[in-house]
Order: sequence, then C-alpha cells, then structure tokens
Amino acid sequence: MPDAEHAGGKALNLALQGGGAHGAFTWGVLDALLEDGRVCIDGVSGTSAGAMNAVAMAHGFAVAAHEFKDPVQARIAGAQKARETLTRLWEGVGAMGSTMFWGVPMPAAGALMTALSQWLSPYQMNPLGINPLRSLLEKEVDFEMIGATNSHQVFVCATNVRTGRGEIFSGKRLSADAVMASACLPMLFKAVEIGGEHYWDGGYSGNPAIYPLIYQTRCADILLVQINPVIHEHLPDDAQEIMERVNEVTFNAGLLAELRAIEFVRRLLAEGKLDSKRYKNVLMHRIDGGSVLAPFGAASKMRSDLSFVRQLFTLGRQSGTQWLQAHLEDVGVRPTLKLADNM
Repeated sequence: MPDAEHAGGKALNLALQGGGAHGAFTWGVLDALLEDGRVCIDGVSGTSAGAMNAVAMAHGFAVAAHEFKDPVQARIAGAQKARETLTRLWEGVGAMGSTMFWGVPMPAAGALMTALSQWLSPYQMNPLGINPLRSLLEKEVDFEMIGATNSHQVFVCATNVRTGRGEIFSGKRLSADAVMASACLPMLFKAVEIGGEHYWDGGYSGNPAIYPLIYQTRCADILLVQINPVIHEHLPDDAQEIMERVNEVTFNAGLLAELRAIEFVRRLLAEGKLDSKRYKNVLMHRIDGGSVLAPFGAASKMRSDLSFVRQLFTLGRQSGTQWLQAHLEDVGVRPTLKLADNM
C-alpha cells in the first residue's frame, strides 16, 4: 500500500501547535478535514492545546476501531466520533470560560493569575494544583482505549524541568497527566509529576515536535497547523507586547529548528548524497493560523468564553476547507510549504 493512500483516503500526519484558547482554531481545521473524508490520518503530534486536540480526535477513532473491524468502516465512523469528541471538549472549555473560578468569572481569573504571577509562584497562588481542564479532559477522553488501539499514533510533547529536554508521551504512556504537563505554563501552574520527573509546557522544547512523525510513522506528508505567528511586522514597544513577542519566538524556536533540519535532508536527498531507503523525504504542508489569529492579539489566548471559542472554530473550518481545495491533490506528490521562506 503506497504511503499516500491508506484505508480509502490520502494518508497524512498532523502536527498541532499549542496556543491556549487559540487551539479552538485547530478544532475548526480538524472538523473540516474529518468531515471531508478524503484524508486518512496516520500520526498526530501535539503540544499544549494541540495535545488536547490530538487526544480528543484519537479518542473518537479509538472508539470506532473498537466497534468496527473493517478499517474503512472504522475510519468513516471514527471521523464522526472524533468530530463529536472535539466538539464536546471545546464546548466544555467554552462553558468553563463563562463560569466562576476563585469567585470571579473565568476570563478575569485567568487575567488575575497572570498578573499575580509577576510576584507569586503557582506554588503560592494555587498550592492544590487546581485546574478545571483536567476533569473535562478525563471526562471526554479514554486514554486506556487510545493506548490499546493502533488506529492512530499520538505523540504529546512536554518539557522535562530537570533536563530541559522535550519528552514524547505516546502509547501506554499517554495520559491526562501527560496532556496537562504539555500545557503546564510554569508561571501559572505547578509542574506536573510523572514517573518521578517534573514537566512544564511542551512548547519550550517542541511546539509541536515533528521528529516522532518522521521516525515512527510510514507517512511522508505532514500538515502543520500553526497558530503562533512566525513573522511579526510591528516592533513591540511596550512591556506586554515585548513579553508576548518573546513568548512567540520562544515557542516557535524548536519548530523552526526542525524545519531547517527537514529542508537540509531534503536537499541532500535531491543531490543524491543520502540513501533514500534510509532517510524519509518529508513533504511539509501548513495551515497558517498565526496570520488569521494575529488581529486578536496574544492576550486573547487566555480568553475562553463560548462565543470566542466558536468564532475561532469557524475561522479554523474556513482555513481547513481552503487548504483542502488548494492542496489535497499535492499530498503524496509534493510539499506545499516552502521551508526556505520560513527560516
């Protein structure tokens, strides 16, 4: 079976960036891809909100794989169940965004925690490690079922606090703890302990990590759903803008390094300097949510009210539909992301 075709659809790996509430844009992209039905997802790598999207989608396919033995039936049913799981997850996020936390509306509580983080650590502000997102995630996602199912390979990146290195959680190591670790901003939440090690947000080491998709899947095509802008035309000149741009640069650094490595290998393969049987000729594609989301500003990543979440979903669906119309036929044939223009 050619890598570009699998179970009745075009095979594609997904790389999903994190970015707080802006991950609802990725929800919309995924909804468009899943509804279209011509894409067969092989592997998914996600960080932070991207990890949430990845496991929610994988849950839907895992449930379908348990119910249907025929791979085509499982793929069709899984796409619908994945859409339903993603919808429940993000509608739940939106519902929480309109509720109370610490006696104040959730958006205001988030802003308050961000402001207090300048003087207090999360070990002082939130010593019990309360995070309402965990209970929602555990309600909607069966991690044991995902780990026991081979329908999709899911890779979640978190940063080991002790070593500073990114660590990938997949298979039976995939858990709610791993996803919460991947989304653990160190100034807002206590480090998540897994197996005696402590972890912070995966964005510091891979947002998202591309290499698991290269080495652990057959598929050569990778669609990057990017929600952090690479290019920022306006020079930041106040404290908040400067900090926001520093965060964007930091959280894109690992990704850009991997894109440079992919371009380097592609060039050596084209020149015949590497063995094509040993090295994968990766075909990169991208949906650039960074440019779509830029008008909202980085501060809106903390906004999670239902109306905003649904607005981002609509924008994501539009971008996903546009990408399918423009580039689906390129999958398995040629890359559509010019890596040299992004380095």
